[in-house]
Amino acid sequence: MTRIVISGTGLYTPPESISNEELVECFNTWATRFNTEHAAAIAEGTVEPKPLSNAEFIVKASGIRSRHVLDKKGILDPEIMRPQLPTRSNDEPSQMCEMALAAAREALAEAGREPGDVDAVLCAASNMQRSYPAVAVEIQHYLGCGGYAYDMNVACASATFGIQAAVDALSAGHARCVLMVNPEICSGHLNFRDRDSHFIFGDACTAVVLERAEDAQTGGFEVIGTRLKTHFSSNIRNNAGFLNRAEVSPRSQDDRLFIQEGRRVFKDVVPMVVELISSHLRDHDLAPTEVRRFWLHQANLNMNQLISKRLLGREPSEQEAPVVLDEYANTSSAGSVIALHKHKSGLATDDITVLCAFGAGYSAGSVILRQR
Repeated sequence: MTRIVISGTGLYTPPESISNEELVECFNTWATRFNTEHAAAIAEGTVEPKPLSNAEFIVKASGIRSRHVLDKKGILDPEIMRPQLPTRSNDEPSQMCEMALAAAREALAEAGREPGDVDAVLCAASNMQRSYPAVAVEIQHYLGCGGYAYDMNVACASATFGIQAAVDALSAGHARCVLMVNPEICSGHLNFRDRDSHFIFGDACTAVVLERAEDAQTGGFEVIGTRLKTHFSSNIRNNAGFLNRAEVSPRSQDDRLFIQEGRRVFKDVVPMVVELISSHLRDHDLAPTEVRRFWLHQANLNMNQLISKRLLGREPSEQEAPVVLDEYANTSSAGSVIALHKHKSGLATDDITVLCAFGAGYSAGSVILRQR
């Protein structure tokens, strides 16, 4: 069997960051103004008042304290409350491409590789800024890679699905070096006027280089196994798409942004992920207690702690289940790879680790790794 390794990881972090306090100040300014303008209708019971938010509520509900974004000014303007990104010409790299190039170059440098060594580029993310041409092909072009490239979207689990696709391509001989990138501009599909979700997302991009162990120039992590699972649910959804303009009657603008039924998601996804990881480990004759580090999807601290607790039978330590969502918030498919990238030191040769991402779909992916 062909042995596959992750030989390099990379991360692009936008320079601007928004604290909970800044976000709440903007939201409450807008909500107070809304309630004042609609005071009569609210008194009549025909309009629901907008509840105020607070920073403590956000930390308690999610563990998030801040988030990096591409445009802070537009998000924090109560008149706008969305990122404002300059339109780029067709002769310029797209925003997603630019993010991916930065993360990819770091991952390639760590792997000791040049762009010309890459013969497959996979762009795996929860939202693509256009349908075609594929962002992956654009990245391939601007980076200077050969071979082929394509986009894939499996929401927050996209990175793990991308890793399995890369492993399959390498095992089958379709490629010898694969670059898998996760450019996530989550602020673009977030409703900053929804109290229950306005704090959830941030922007970032991760990159992973995978190649055959015989070709790898660095240690990295050997991929012991991958496993994917999907189960249909619309409890997390984004109804934006090219057919919106054809819909009769048109759906509301809010229905084209991120929406979730948080309590239902928590109840459904936790047991799904626990079963996925535990069965995956069991099939490789491993127990959860043998895992040195769990790099879990960074969406909700309470969810991650419960998953880890059910797997280990006790509370996990910070080293066993590292958290980055306090700084980055939920960066969709990039989250678990950010945790890997920032918390992969301190492991010994042959230590077992698990990368796991999960989200809309429902979709989930587990990748068992061994430190080389």
